Amino acid sequence: MLSKESPDSRILIANNGGIPPPLVYLLSYTDSETQQHIVTALLNLSLDEANKRLIAIPAIIQVLRYGTEEAKENSAAALFSLSTLDENKVLVGCSNGIPPLVDLLRTGTSRGEKDAATTLFSLVLNQANRSRAIKAGIIPPLLHLLEDKTLDMVDEALSILLLIASHPEGRNEIGKMTSIQTLVEIVRDGTPKNKECATALILELGSNNSSYLLGALQYGVYDHLVEHREMSGAARR
Repeated sequence: MLSKESPDSRILIANNGGIPPPLVYLLSYTDSETQQHIVTALLNLSLDEANKRLIAIPAIIQVLRYGTEEAKENSAAALFSLSTLDENKVLVGCSNGIPPLVDLLRTGTSRGEKDAATTLFSLVLNQANRSRAIKAGIIPPLLHLLEDKTLDMVDEALSILLLIASHPEGRNEIGKMTSIQTLVEIVRDGTPKNKECATALILELGSNNSSYLLGALQYGVYDHLVEHREMSGAARR
């Protein structure tokens, strides 16, 4: 509770040795309720910048793999907080933390999917983690999020796919699985941010394979872009 409500308490707990090893050691307890409380406390403590270098990332990844649903969600959120440091992005990737995040994206609750997507976006800002995410199977669940509008995660999915598509292997995998028609429909019906990301993704996919651009034109992407530009221009007047 102290770590949640008081920034000063987060610093005090860390300065008095409350993170390594006492809290981290307790993560190994098999009691699910204790584990859940500890990972929540570490999530709150990670909000302090200095604490981000003190928290044992591999221990949190273990909870992400084997904890309760809520513990997994809080572990994903903690990894997002920790991954704001570039060195921690590398550490999460090297500690095999991306596969369980992809599993949570694929099978988690709506909150778990959002926590996983937010964390994965942060992690794949690191070039090496893009390859790890592709190998962990990130692309199919992202494409599912594009197609299932009820999940309201099109923004997150497009943003991650755009980063993944900058990697040659990712571009090839997305190109094999992606329905260009789905992306064109987003250009037509999506939010302004959706339209921008979907257009950028089509261009990225077409940068090495013109058939994607031809397919997008056949589905009417040019007309939708002209219409969007005209509407944007009218809104500025």
